[in-house]
Amino acid sequence: MAQLLVAVSDSVFPNLDPVRAVLSKIGAQLQVAPEATPESILRVASGADALLVTYAKITGEMIGQMTRCRIISRFGIGVDNVDIAAATDYCIDEVSDHTMALLLALVRKIPFANAQVHAGRWEMPAVVPIHRLRGSVLGLVGFGRIPQLVAPKAKSFGLRVVACDPYVPQEVFTRADVDGVDFAQLLKISDYISIHSPLLPETKGLFNADVFRRMKPTAYLINTARGPIVDEAALARALDAGHLAGAALDVMPQEPPSNSPLLGRDNVILTPHTSFYSEESLVELQTKAAEEVVCVLSGQTPRNPVNPEVLQRTAQTLRSSAASGVAEA
Repeated sequence: MAQLLVAVSDSVFPNLDPVRAVLSKIGAQLQVAPEATPESILRVASGADALLVTYAKITGEMIGQMTRCRIISRFGIGVDNVDIAAATDYCIDEVSDHTMALLLALVRKIPFANAQVHAGRWEMPAVVPIHRLRGSVLGLVGFGRIPQLVAPKAKSFGLRVVACDPYVPQEVFTRADVDGVDFAQLLKISDYISIHSPLLPETKGLFNADVFRRMKPTAYLINTARGPIVDEAALARALDAGHLAGAALDVMPQEPPSNSPLLGRDNVILTPHTSFYSEESLVELQTKAAEEVVCVLSGQTPRNPVNPEVLQRTAQTLRSSAASGVAEA
């Protein structure tokens, strides 16, 4: 039997030792593309049995040239850089922790207060008003594994948690003691909204000018999902108009941001796409992606397959719910 070949399109890791350790179970050879260009990737992947991807764009045309490829496994959660129609749990602790950290930092105005003190201003009036968390409402857009971990952390602070995810069974909401609501209702009642939905054509710009007008003017927006889900220019205009109180974003439409209208604002917290990161998560990321490859190449079913039809239906439901909410206003 010929040796199995696993290609790597691109990597951000110091080394790929965890991947090699997992692939050694099936005696697979690892081959890394020297550059993340289509030509370079195809040179190592066209005859590979599997492909591991980080940020490189994998198009349908490229997939069509990978004649032996049986699985594309991504080092990460989102799959918006892979043509999943053609291709048809990691870091959940880190992202859920980062979500809560952003929420607390926004509400308690910690970055602003810290900057004031370092500038020589020890003045409580400069940071008022600050409101109590207990009794307020956190709305989660999407209720997969990450927001399911956010929920108990938020509830420990006395927050009421609601979530919008039409393809999560009711028993999941019940078990988590979280109220399932539609998107329009979530916008109406939430004091804080945290985005956890996938990036698809239907969710790009989901948070736009109409949506911001339906949020409470005292509400805060948090995004640890994908940058393009939020219309950056519309968010800046909404903040200027007082349609919401502030935002905390770990992801941006363009990374790093260049001339973003959100830069330099006291009521906006920006972190450089670090919500996924911990030393432990980097090892876990490589290990889990490689384990999916081993599953498929060993004739087993992958543990975390991407189902494009479910993602598509979820995105369409969020869109239609938002549109109907605007129409009812």
